[in-house]
Amino acid sequence: MSEINRSPAFWRSFSIFEEFDTETITLLSGIATHRKWQQGAMIFQRGDAGHEMIAVTSGRIKISLLTPQGRELLLRHIEPGSLFGEVALLDGKHRSADATALVATEGYVIARKPFLDLITHRPQAGEAILRYLCSMLRDTTERLETIALYDLNSRVARFFLATLKQIHGTELPESANLRLTLSQADIAAILGASRPKVNRAILTLEENGAIHRHDGVITCHIGLLQAFAEPEEA
Repeated sequence: MSEINRSPAFWRSFSIFEEFDTETITLLSGIATHRKWQQGAMIFQRGDAGHEMIAVTSGRIKISLLTPQGRELLLRHIEPGSLFGEVALLDGKHRSADATALVATEGYVIARKPFLDLITHRPQAGEAILRYLCSMLRDTTERLETIALYDLNSRVARFFLATLKQIHGTELPESANLRLTLSQADIAAILGASRPKVNRAILTLEENGAIHRHDGVITCHIGLLQAFAEPEEA
């Protein structure tokens, strides 16, 4: 992809821009720069200045932290169609985590100053950004609730449901297939558990018919997953 995609549909596929009007999208495409990163490239490190955000079009990026004990804590993976780095860009503070390309990756980089100039002169775009940030806060609150208040079976079920909603939207079908690029160790790091415990939780879901695994595809039965995700109090 050598030339920037100026299609409004392309840019609106990133949730932060989905409410931008066509003229604003055109201006946005004009300030974005196509860039490539080799496998293993450090895109930025914790403490770096947040001068840009990145819309990923291919590849995979790991967002992680190193603990004082030298243990890596995986925060999330960035897949094609996702955007990251927007928080530091918007508040002008330093990066809060490391970003590393796990495979050869491409995307569009949007620098801080031209983006802030754009939304400053287009109040509707600024309002859309505020709504996007509020949705991020709600999502973070839900993730913290999942870790703090639910047992591991429920947390794994909620993880599957949240991933499916990213693909299908909030109205899920009765059954849906999921092909995860994350390992069980990755899921364990996201959910704050050990890999063996996550494996046992996945087996529990499978034994109870909530999921079925075959050739790398997880068939999810939504009703049963939801029953695990929101267990009735005893």
